[in-house]
Amino acid sequence: MSDAISRRDLLKSMALATAGIGLAACQRPQASASAATDTAAAAANAAPANTDEARLNEWAATVRREALAREDVPLGRSAVRVGELAVGTPYEAYTLEAYLRAGRSPSRTEPLTLSLTKFDCVSLVESCLAISRVADDPGPPTWERFGSEMERMRYRGGVRRGYTSRLHYFSEWITDGAKRGLYRELGAELGGVEDNRPLRFMTEHRASYPALADDGVYREIGEMERGLDGQPRHVIPTARIAEVSDKIQTGDILAFATAIPGLDVTHAAYAYRDSENVLRVLHAPLSGGAVEVTKTTLPEYVAAIRRSTGILLARPLRA
Repeated sequence: MSDAISRRDLLKSMALATAGIGLAACQRPQASASAATDTAAAAANAAPANTDEARLNEWAATVRREALAREDVPLGRSAVRVGELAVGTPYEAYTLEAYLRAGRSPSRTEPLTLSLTKFDCVSLVESCLAISRVADDPGPPTWERFGSEMERMRYRGGVRRGYTSRLHYFSEWITDGAKRGLYRELGAELGGVEDNRPLRFMTEHRASYPALADDGVYREIGEMERGLDGQPRHVIPTARIAEVSDKIQTGDILAFATAIPGLDVTHAAYAYRDSENVLRVLHAPLSGGAVEVTKTTLPEYVAAIRRSTGILLARPLRA
């Protein structure tokens, strides 16, 4: 997304794909496997492309070399450093749904799709955190370890099962991970306003989600949505972002809240402080086509988003 993007295209390829992990346009080229009993998925458990492995090794090495893996360094700083290394990497949407387009069932264990050479907004956020956590370990980084870190962020309770186990609404991606010590929600403590609107975007746009053609999956998604009722999202209003910006650290996770009925957010990114301490956005934009740091400040960026209501905010934790 550019600094003043209309959200029509974003909503189509992201929110409608939101089944991905909260925002949807976040999807990745397949590289890992689903269940060991799933022959087709097991075949996909081959080693990742050399470029992906090289990036994992190089980026983890950079984090360690620059002493960003120390316990006294906020995890967000490490994640943003990985994001800097990813700048210029192409954006690609819908790869998370590739197995559905290939005719596989959404009821079976979902394949774990990974890439470090293509990102959407959420996969960038996840990948930067996963590499940072891999770098925390003393041993050599491995694709398997990277996949394990991705899996525990992407799926409810960190357990990968079928399509419905994925954290489709990004606000739940935050709260589910916060319950497990992966992040700390900041919206309430920074005076966020409660958003109690029910999330029904997926079931109300059933035709846009191929997996929901399965009646059982459709019912499970509906149950998931209703299960989120009564769990308010704390949105820092657009007009108040500048007021609290001094409390936002580089590497804090941003989710851009929306007034679109039934939907929580339309984009995910990192807060980024440049060399002059100006607060900007590091993200994988739909419209820009590659990972970038915005030229505009965070308050300016949010103010330019049509139908935006503010931001959700979370801080990554070492866990």
